[in-house]
Amino acid sequence: KKDCNSLLAIFTKISGQEAKLWGKDIVGFGSYHYKGKSGREGEWFPLGFSSRKANLTIYMPAGFKDSQDLLDKIGKNKTSAGCLYIKSLEVIDIKVLEILNELEHYISL
Repeated sequence: KKDCNSLLAIFTKISGQEAKLWGKDIVGFGSYHYKGKSGREGEWFPLGFSSRKANLTIYMPAGFKDSQDLLDKIGKNKTSAGCLYIKSLEVIDIKVLEILNELEHYISL
């Protein structure tokens, strides 16, 4: 809960947007319209997080293009196409997380 409250404050500051609940357990900031290769369209958020059983999931739909150096500096993590998985905020460098989010989410979308 403490980590989620911290992410709420950090992401509100970075995005300049109010938090919105997407589904039952994802907190997103802002929104954009997408159209996939299959033709499927929808709305999603450029920045978000969710507390999962195994880790905190930080959603970065823009991906990690040109960000490996920051991922190496952030601390222990795992990634998938658009998600950063961490055990807690205690194991990462918050300043690097802020830089990564500022670069990836608002430039790439």
